[in-house]
Amino acid sequence: MYRRHLLASAALGLTLAIGGGALAQGMDKVKACFIYVGPIGDGGWTYQHHQGALAVQEAYGDKVEIQWQESVPEGADAERVLTQMALGGCNIIFTTSFGYMDATNAVAAKFPDVKFEHATGYKRDQPNVSTYNARFYEGRAVQGTIAGRMTKSNKIGYIASFPIPEVIMGINSYYLHAKKVNPAVELSIVWAFTWFDPAKEADAAKALIDQGVDVIASHTDSTAPLAEAAKTNGAVIGFGQASDMSAYKPTPRVSSIIDNWAPYYVKRVGQLLDGTYEQADAWEGIAGGEVEIGEITEAVPAEVKAEAEALRDAIAAGTYHPFTGPINKQDGSPWLADGAVAPDGDLLGMNFFVEGIVGEIPQ
Repeated sequence: MYRRHLLASAALGLTLAIGGGALAQGMDKVKACFIYVGPIGDGGWTYQHHQGALAVQEAYGDKVEIQWQESVPEGADAERVLTQMALGGCNIIFTTSFGYMDATNAVAAKFPDVKFEHATGYKRDQPNVSTYNARFYEGRAVQGTIAGRMTKSNKIGYIASFPIPEVIMGINSYYLHAKKVNPAVELSIVWAFTWFDPAKEADAAKALIDQGVDVIASHTDSTAPLAEAAKTNGAVIGFGQASDMSAYKPTPRVSSIIDNWAPYYVKRVGQLLDGTYEQADAWEGIAGGEVEIGEITEAVPAEVKAEAEALRDAIAAGTYHPFTGPINKQDGSPWLADGAVAPDGDLLGMNFFVEGIVGEIPQ
């Protein structure tokens, strides 16, 4: 199942309230619960969500009780765990994988007094279901710039999880910005068809390295791709994914995309406490603090670091959008005219590669 994907319209960098009023009154204490698709020690996606949960505890102390369950498969198991959480007194449940979407809405229908928050989903079939996501493609633009400048073979790689818009957005943004600074660059993609499987992720990294790729980005959850890059004695570099993965600094990990869920989790639990909670749909990025660019290490030349940081700052300031035309689709047909910016709807339903990427999107 696919975890992190938004199809419906999302907030333009803001949290949008959707119908309904705020709670009539606040709560003296909130039990906030979290369901995770991977282990909290994965060093990536689930680790970062759990850091957000711990931030809630730190922010509110004895006004909050947190509970979590890790490594819950998407599907029937998720519905069972969510039901147990609701029966166990959880006031708000954060469901942190795309494949929890149907289970989230099904259980929410049975427990209208419990608030459900679904990460990267788009269904809000019940008034007690909200959705939230992050603009990961902004971080991919920064990584692509570094990759295009740093590659010596002109071959860069991407380990993709599933063929969903969130992942395709990342691939396109990564390639566009690498190509922008290095027109000779070529992109190789390996589809892992998993979110968290260190063995498969390692095999994907090995396959890219065998093809001559010397810069690897990944859209999976473990540190395995960096571990494989570390075996090349500096010949291959990569990036932390979802978490900083700082154990691999200064190389092969030369920077990272860090998913910072703490501000959102603290805000939403706080709104339950003070009575201002409303159903919402959120899609924040670098500007909102949900997407952070990890330290760019000394392995990156100073001028490349400055260029990448300038791009990060322009995205944060709103003066640059990673999908700004002219951009054609893979088949050469026009997508964005010169200076045009991609509408959120196009991004959230993205099902095509941009011009220059070789290979097909799996169906």
